[in-house]
Amino acid sequence: MENQVFVMQHPLIQHKLTYLRDKNTGSKDFRQLVSEIAMLLCYEATRDLPLEDVTVDTPVGVAHTKVIEGRKLAFVPILRAGLGMVDGVLSLVPAAKVGHIGLYRDPKTLKPVEYYSKLPHDIEQRDVIVLDPMLATGGSSCDAVTIIKRSHPKSIKFMCIIAAPEGIKVFTETHPDVQLYCAAVDDHLNENGYIVPGLGDAGDRIFGTL
Repeated sequence: MENQVFVMQHPLIQHKLTYLRDKNTGSKDFRQLVSEIAMLLCYEATRDLPLEDVTVDTPVGVAHTKVIEGRKLAFVPILRAGLGMVDGVLSLVPAAKVGHIGLYRDPKTLKPVEYYSKLPHDIEQRDVIVLDPMLATGGSSCDAVTIIKRSHPKSIKFMCIIAAPEGIKVFTETHPDVQLYCAAVDDHLNENGYIVPGLGDAGDRIFGTL
């Protein structure tokens, strides 16, 4: 698991995460923080993209420099909370395609139920990063990755902001080939399946539906 789970300790991420957790942070600021943290996490998650050498003409000469080597990216947010991370990651990779996976958690069983799936038509040519602010029980994230794997993308990574140890265990056991990036690993899940201390319901806080 050590080679699969990456916890980002960058000071800017940790600073913004503190205000994201605060129950007094309103929806407008919460959305902005989710977007900014997603952008910083994406910076780390794309660190291994391969480069190729190119030359460009500058105003004073020729520069021997690099560009990303023919890799196509797709971001797939898990609805609805994952939508809050999309603007941040697209600010870094504006040419990426965006798919959507719709899952909701049954309040009695805590199991995810699929209601929507729409992926880029050329998904098999793309490296996919799945987006969801919270990795709680692991059910939704595992199901989303399973759905995406059916379309045979080149690779898949999963990116969240806060993860629970229980969710990490389920995810890494179910998808040992998928790297997981997060900003914090919290203590545990409560009896309702919420991450403690967490930040509450990310979707409700993003969209102001508390």
